Amino acid sequence: MAHILKTLNSWFWWENIWMPANCSWANFEDHDGLVFPKPQHLYATIPLAFVMLILRFFVERCIAVPLANALGIKQVKRILPQPNPTLEEYFKECTKKPSQAEMRRLAKKCNWTVHLVEKWFRRRRNMEIPTVHKKLQEACWRFVFYFLSSIGGLAILYDKPWFHDIWYVWVDYPFHSLLPSQYWYYVAEMSFYWSLLFTLGMDTKRKDFKAHVIHHFAALALMFCSYSANYVRLGTLVIIVHDCADFWLEAAKIFNYAHWETTCSVFFVIFSFMFFITRLILLPFWIIRASLYYPIYYTTTIVIAYFFFNGQLLILQGLHIYWGYLVFRILRKFIFIQVLRIPLPAWAKTGDDEKVKDDRSDEEEEDSLSDMEEQCLKKGSKNGSCEASHPLLNNNNY
Repeated sequence: MAHILKTLNSWFWWENIWMPANCSWANFEDHDGLVFPKPQHLYATIPLAFVMLILRFFVERCIAVPLANALGIKQVKRILPQPNPTLEEYFKECTKKPSQAEMRRLAKKCNWTVHLVEKWFRRRRNMEIPTVHKKLQEACWRFVFYFLSSIGGLAILYDKPWFHDIWYVWVDYPFHSLLPSQYWYYVAEMSFYWSLLFTLGMDTKRKDFKAHVIHHFAALALMFCSYSANYVRLGTLVIIVHDCADFWLEAAKIFNYAHWETTCSVFFVIFSFMFFITRLILLPFWIIRASLYYPIYYTTTIVIAYFFFNGQLLILQGLHIYWGYLVFRILRKFIFIQVLRIPLPAWAKTGDDEKVKDDRSDEEEEDSLSDMEEQCLKKGSKNGSCEASHPLLNNNNY
């Protein structure tokens, strides 16, 4: 087994795959006080991912919960549906939203009234929808990480020549040594993405769940291979353009859950501007362009790693275009309906444009009201827990 692993390792790190002409792994041996990237440096990201989970638990319990209480977000206790094997089997194997005809058939089969069957399905659906408290805790943790990562990234990169001129990314490639700040920047980011993968089954599931999984794996693969092959300068730029927009979105989501509509709108507009600038302009026309062009400029030997790295970058860019399209749709509706107070023109309508809504959102409770909301409706209450979520950002989004 050891021989097989050694053989596979030698094949994977074959120099003709990763190294340009006249370069070898021997050039990355530490010497004269210079330290060069090595794959084994990143083994620490796995145990540190569990440290990230501990930090997340601390942020969610000690920061997010008091923040939710300060914003007036109450913890809602959902009532469990009455045990009923027949309805449970139908819920899991057929559909979560039966038609009225099916409701009547199930009511007759269970010897219940139709109203009781409707209430059972309503409560059962609510059990699978995360509470606002849970979603605020997740958003608060991501906000804290992305905010601190953005500040740390700017502090690390602001005085580096390649932060201002992409040309310097490739000067003396691949023989620039590793800076300790770059190493810890990589470790923190990879540990965070590992922790996100570990908690996929517990976190709020979005409509673009598959796109997020692809994004996480592509990000981890890019960071691992770019570090190992000493594409560290380019890698740090890719990381910073991703993080500097995300914390604005998380801030918008936090205020959306608190129904601070104006504040939520301001943060979302800032996020949209940052998203378009960093991921649809800087990344493709500055960083990816350099990654595609400069290797050909500096060497006539194109290695397999060139296609691997750029393929991963193009996958990420494809996801950014997809998400950018969704963000554009939200902004279009917001500008026409909320700001200009005019209906969308016929050419711009897509069918569901009566309300400004995040197209990436998951199913809401509009037809699955909690028992507390039912009581509010009976009493005629129009605020508090019965208030609708902000039109720009529905509960679950990007």
